[in-house]
Amino acid sequence: MWRPSVGIRTCVGALALAGAVAATATPLASANEPLPVPFGFFSGIALEATNPGGSVPGTNDFSCRPSAAHPDPVVLVHGTAANRQTNWGVLAPVLANEGYCVFALTFGNRTDQPWPISAAGGLAPLGDSAGQLSEFVDQVLTATGSSKVDLIGHSQGTTVSAYYAKFLGGDAKVSKIVSIAPLWDGSEVGPPEGVGGPDFDNATFVTELRDAGVYSDDVEYTNIVTRFDQVVVPYSSGILAASNASNIVVQDGCEQDLSDHIALVASARTATLTLNALDPSNPREVPCTRVLPIFG
Repeated sequence: MWRPSVGIRTCVGALALAGAVAATATPLASANEPLPVPFGFFSGIALEATNPGGSVPGTNDFSCRPSAAHPDPVVLVHGTAANRQTNWGVLAPVLANEGYCVFALTFGNRTDQPWPISAAGGLAPLGDSAGQLSEFVDQVLTATGSSKVDLIGHSQGTTVSAYYAKFLGGDAKVSKIVSIAPLWDGSEVGPPEGVGGPDFDNATFVTELRDAGVYSDDVEYTNIVTRFDQVVVPYSSGILAASNASNIVVQDGCEQDLSDHIALVASARTATLTLNALDPSNPREVPCTRVLPIFG
């Protein structure tokens, strides 16, 4: 279903070598300045390397109170082998700079293991991860006084978010779900043997969600996919039509964007498409720049 072999190597291997990346990372802004947005997936890995187990600057401030312009807090739901820092080095500061209250959790990781093994999330049964998301959303709603959140998921995080909305009562607590590289119809790429143990039956989880129709009637969905996805195969698995869903292929109108499964979550084009999905009444011009895949 997933391709954790790529994700695990990216997270654990890159963290082991991230000193060089961290050394070139953009310095953090002061409290009175916008947060820097270093486009590129490895910016999040640099953050994890320099602050193991921390949060991306601008996220997880439980004293944040949503504005009238952006009344719903945003919760970021990472992909396989990623966490609340490694997956969101780009989108987290983009959203915070726009005035959103931004929150991110790490789910499905081995908290009993030392870092960097503990930094790899999304390795537990997906039902357990959806339960963790449910608990985190409740914490966010209680802290902010909001009635609903918006969810942004990447890869496995899209399925966890959709399952939470469909089966765990999340449809009453979620306004919008933006899914980056979703796989509603599964993927021809399977997980390596032994990942998550004998109970790690994510194919059944995705089948259950698909058979139930994926979408919840009271939630607005946006799917952002790339033709060059090497994990969701075919990429069209992430396209699912409905009256409450929009489907976007990033290469439509921008052939020079060669984003693969990982690069997709860290590009300026995806960031702007996400902002437009969250706030469609104030659309931004979507940039088109050359983006290279992280894994060719």
